Amino acid sequence: MHKTLIVTNDFPPRPGGIQTFLHSMALRMDPERVVVYTSSWKRNAEGRAATARFDAEQPFTVVRDRATTLLPTPRVTRRAVALLREHGCRSVWFGAAAPLGLMAPALREAGAERLVGTTHGHEAGWVQVPFFRHIVQRVARHTDVLTYLGEYTRSRIAGALPADTAARMVQLPPGVDEKTFHPDSGGAAVRERLGLRDRPVVVCVSRMVRRKGQDTLIAAMPRVLEEVPDAVLLLVGDGPYRPALEKLTVATGVSDAVRFTGPVPWAELPAHHGAGDVFAMPCRTRKAGLEFEGLGIVYLEASATGLPVVAGDSGGAPDAVRDGETGWVVRGGSPDAVAERLVPLLRDPELRRRMGERGRAWVEEKWRRDLLAEQLKELL
Repeated sequence: MHKTLIVTNDFPPRPGGIQTFLHSMALRMDPERVVVYTSSWKRNAEGRAATARFDAEQPFTVVRDRATTLLPTPRVTRRAVALLREHGCRSVWFGAAAPLGLMAPALREAGAERLVGTTHGHEAGWVQVPFFRHIVQRVARHTDVLTYLGEYTRSRIAGALPADTAARMVQLPPGVDEKTFHPDSGGAAVRERLGLRDRPVVVCVSRMVRRKGQDTLIAAMPRVLEEVPDAVLLLVGDGPYRPALEKLTVATGVSDAVRFTGPVPWAELPAHHGAGDVFAMPCRTRKAGLEFEGLGIVYLEASATGLPVVAGDSGGAPDAVRDGETGWVVRGGSPDAVAERLVPLLRDPELRRRMGERGRAWVEEKWRRDLLAEQLKELL
């Protein structure tokens, strides 16, 4: 692999799935061949101290810009060019292709031989809006490769590009660390701590925003409880939609059957996946198609943990489920439709076991992060 400059806004200690993905990929590269150029995180003393500690622990060089958000401005572009030359980098990986990939021509002129831009969900939304579509098209034209999460995002982005440019797209999803997410991840201890013990548990691990569909799960619980009276819904995470969800549990009359964990450190997420019998996140598309699920890595993390999954049909979420084998995709996302899938899984341990084992095997075959890291190295 060429010595590589990673240019990204998404890097720890800033939390998030993209941040975790980029960091894990960087850790799988030769640290002598990686330089990360990223934004600052929090400006307060605590945030600066946490960032300094994190950066000092990394085996590779991390350079922080003074800005909390990197944009392809002339100043940021000059800094990226200077770092490329100073460290002798021959490749560049844009952690999010748009808009940072607009710096590609300047970096190419400065000596970069390979330029790879990774797309996530937002680029697939951007191509629906003329101004932002133009940005994605420019980035695609000036990079050697655009990566995509799954077939849904590929088709959306490729449809806005010339055929020869679209032909250079390569799939590179975040993948799953199957050594971290596995059936013995500590779920029993979480169940014991939360007082769930032998109760059938539907778990949803996600940020609490309308798109993720926790409200649909709460609305499905009355029907679930008719069939499985001791079932409980475990909602893991936090977010701006949480107050509304808490009110909904009261209005729906299921407060005793819904548990909110609040924020959970990333290191404890595998155990919280493992605390469930079924994983469910009936995500939905919003805002006239501009807000959707790019892939849904949490479904794959749940599969790696040995759980069957119930997914929504938003965006690329179905790409993370083998419908009928590792779980089910619920079309339309009504509470009744979700309940129809949850009840059989909660009542049938053998069905859960089969789907969970198939999901684990699929992750090991296709979605392992180590395999995807090797692919990225080849692209660079």
